[in-house]
Amino acid sequence: MKNKYLQLFLISNILIILDQFTKYLVALHIPQNMSIRIIDNFFNLTHIRNPGVAFGLFADSDLEMKATLFIVFSGIAIIAILVFFHETPSSKKIALRGLILIFAGAIGNLIDRILYKEVIDFLDFHFGSYHWPAFNVADSCITIGVLFMFIDIIKDGTAPQKQQEDPTSESA
Repeated sequence: MKNKYLQLFLISNILIILDQFTKYLVALHIPQNMSIRIIDNFFNLTHIRNPGVAFGLFADSDLEMKATLFIVFSGIAIIAILVFFHETPSSKKIALRGLILIFAGAIGNLIDRILYKEVIDFLDFHFGSYHWPAFNVADSCITIGVLFMFIDIIKDGTAPQKQQEDPTSESA
């Protein structure tokens, strides 16, 4: 697929639908704050609502306008992602895929914030006494997208260097 905007539209919509569908199934079949053990001592499906941001940060905040602020910040972040996407050359495929994933994840969680004023999380991994905060498909998209962005930076090195003038050529 050559058109990067068509890729953004198709891939992000598939991921947003997957995110919302999995959250719908969890909300429908697993009572809130309950778990279904999938793999002993490793993985559960757990229906948790996160009124905060990543990893439950600010979840306990009493700020009256918290949900509205998170919606506004999410909107600003989504606009910034679209600007970066627009300015990224089509040749930077890893970066573009990363931005598509981040965009889809941001939209998926924004939908939850608008509908419920919190985000539905359900993927619950643990190993022994170590427990990773529950997350969802949108969070996974964001995390993998950021990883793709880091890979692109490492692959291409730092920011493009300004082409140096050849000292043997004469200026007019």
